[in-house]
Amino acid sequence: MKITTTPIPDLLILEPRVFHDERGYFYESYNENTLRQLGFEENFKQDNISRSTKNVLRGLHFQKNPFAQGKLVQVLKGAVLDVAVDIRKESKTYGQHFKIELSESNKLLFYIPPGFAHGFLTLENDTIFSYKCTNVYNKESEGGLMWNDSSIGIDWGTTDPILSEKDLDYTDFKNFTSPF
Repeated sequence: MKITTTPIPDLLILEPRVFHDERGYFYESYNENTLRQLGFEENFKQDNISRSTKNVLRGLHFQKNPFAQGKLVQVLKGAVLDVAVDIRKESKTYGQHFKIELSESNKLLFYIPPGFAHGFLTLENDTIFSYKCTNVYNKESEGGLMWNDSSIGIDWGTTDPILSEKDLDYTDFKNFTSPF
């Protein structure tokens, strides 16, 4: 497993070793001992899977303390544009975002620690997305940011994604008070 840092501190890209042969491929998407040897200390408490059609945008979501979540995410089938926005008030990169394409072909994993809003846009039909979370979900601790806020400036590659009612109702960044 190779871990790469990003321009925003604490966001990590994990690249597993993939073993291919005539039957297909095999890789470890998570091995606690291997990751601990590389300095990755997170403990996970909940796994989630979502399936979406093309052009579904989920986000930008976060969980407030005491249920704040770090997420180790990957695509099992299809592809997404995955985005994390730094909402840690004391961070030098507060309000900045990082985006990465995750797909079944590149097999990359992306770690988003607590203190980030997270979302993704599906790029293919029947995309299956996996989240490994450091804390359990709690509805009362849920929060979010407007997906298309111009002050954050995320280029999603679309202006008309498929959104849930909840995701249409989040605040913009300039009126947002971060709980982190």
